[in-house]
Amino acid sequence: MTDDVRALLSAVLEALDIPHPATVGDDEVYSRIRNDRATHAVVALRSVLDDKPLMDIEWTAAYLRERLTENPPTGYVTVGQAHAALAEGKSWSEAVALPAREDQ
Repeated sequence: MTDDVRALLSAVLEALDIPHPATVGDDEVYSRIRNDRATHAVVALRSVLDDKPLMDIEWTAAYLRERLTENPPTGYVTVGQAHAALAEGKSWSEAVALPAREDQ
């Protein structure tokens, strides 16, 4: 496998492999973020698989990573975050609560 193909596949995996939410209540945010990221991955894959691609694989992988940076998996509490909070002695309700935003 060439380095550019590996980079593209790595970016596609990054797009799709985001942390699961800690609660069912956060599933809507998780699903929206994952769907947005999956759409970017599909566009990238279609771009390189087109009969006459406009850009090369390396450029497409970089472009996909830029779109992922614009759509980070935030706005929900992940399973890992909740487990870390519980390990710190927080209650379940504290562990799954989003931290207050500083701009409010």
